[in-house]
Order: sequence, then structure tokens, then C-alpha cells
Amino acid sequence: MRPEIEQAVALLQEKRPQAMERALDLLQHTVFSFSMKVCGHREDAEDTMQDVLLKAVPYLPKFTSPKALVVWLYTVAKNRCLMSRRRSKFAPKETLSLEELMPDRQELEALSHPDAATPESFALRAESAGQVRQAVLKVPPQYRLILVLHDMEELDTDEIARITGLRPGTVRVRLHRARLFVRNQLTRGKTRRARASRPQRRPRDCKALFASLSDYLDGTLQAEMCRELEEHIQHCQPCEAFLDTLRATVEGMRKVSPAKPDPATAARVRNAILQQYRAALQSCAKPGA
Repeated sequence: MRPEIEQAVALLQEKRPQAMERALDLLQHTVFSFSMKVCGHREDAEDTMQDVLLKAVPYLPKFTSPKALVVWLYTVAKNRCLMSRRRSKFAPKETLSLEELMPDRQELEALSHPDAATPESFALRAESAGQVRQAVLKVPPQYRLILVLHDMEELDTDEIARITGLRPGTVRVRLHRARLFVRNQLTRGKTRRARASRPQRRPRDCKALFASLSDYLDGTLQAEMCRELEEHIQHCQPCEAFLDTLRATVEGMRKVSPAKPDPATAARVRNAILQQYRAALQSCAKPGA
């Protein structure tokens, strides 16, 4: 969970005008940034920011739990984004197959070479943030939502399951496939350009491990399977290289700076919401409310 949400809830409890405005500013930036990652269009993100916070006005005085606010806020924002009138022009087919996302023999052979792609060779640094954003926007919407919530908005699997109505296992499957998709977008043409070399001998069960890589990176893989994967990687250069690039992909998405709304638009929306918020506070303060 992003610290901004916890700060916002603490400020809302103060019930001071300045604290209210600061809390709303934090929530505005949170919703706008999330919407930009999911929708990909500034106008849609601004509309989502306004609609979500206007809907939140009657409920904000009652939120005392950051986790409860997170689930409510992202659920409403998600619904608004999915109803957006625009679709990303980059969106491919709606489903992702694990078999299609795994590296083929050619890429595995390239990864076994010293010149193969490494986390540094396609470094997901600040100057590459635009490439990361574009790669995320190419992920099919049902997978992109999970990816954004987990790797960019820092929510855990259970929170995402509550927001999306999916089972935790389904959340994990979609997260892994979305990560593989982004990793492939960012490394496209880099590992395959590596100079051809004789394939190293490796265990036949390389591909059997690929479904578990995200659980391993997130520390949720069962201990026995974790030991098996680590033992395999120690003796398999291609799998070690692939895991390194997947790890770098996840770290790169987490480092992407949040998008910010236009200051004038944000101020206008915030002033309108503040008026309604103060009215909501007065309503809650009335006897019997």
C-alpha cells in the first residue's frame, strides 16, 4: 500500500480545513496516477479523478482504516477506467497464454551467451520510464489492471482480489503473465540479436519452472519448490539470465514515477470537493446521523 493513503486517512481524522485539503490532494494524485497507468489517456484520468472523489465525499469522513479506503478507492476507480470511452490502441488480444510468453529455444540459447540481455543491458532506469509505461499499456486490460495494482500501486494479492472480485490464485496467474508480457516487450530484439552460440546442456524441465517465477520473486513460493527452483537455476545459465531480466522488469515498474494531474484542473476539482466534503462532515456531526 502506498504511504499516501495512510497519510490521507490520518489527515482526514483531524477534521481541520487544511488537513482536509492536503488529504484530498494526496487522494487526487493517487487516483490520477492509477488511472493514467490503466487508461493511458490524460483526459480520461482527469475525469476518473473527479468522478471517484465526488463519489467518495459522503464516505470519506467515515474511513478510519487505510486498507478499507484502498479497497473502496481502487474499486471505484477501476470501474470508471473500465468504462472509459477510449481503448488503448496498443491493446492486443484479450488473453495471454503462458506457453506463448515463455522463451523459445532460440531465446534460451541466446540467453546462454555472455552477450545476452542482462538487467543492465535494457536497464529500466529513469530515462526508460516512458518505455516501461508504453509496455504496460500494451498489456491486455484484464491483466494490466492486476499488474498496475500490484507492481505500481503496491497492493497485495488479497487486496487486489477484493477489488477485482477474483480469487487470489487467479490474481497471481494474471500478474505473472502480465509481467512476462512486459518483460518480453522490453527485451524484444535484444536477446535475439545476441551472437549465436552452441546451446548449453540443461535440464529438460526448464519450462516447467517458468510458471513459478513470480511467486519466487515475491517470496510466496512454497519452500520445497523454492529450493528446487534455486537448485535448477544454479546449473542453468539461460534460466538464471531470464529470471534476472524478469526481476529487473518488476523493479523497473515499481520505480516509474507517478503521473501528476494538471495543477489548475486539480485545484478546481479539489475546491468543489472540499465544499461537498465540509457539508458531509456537518451532516455526520448532526445528532442521529
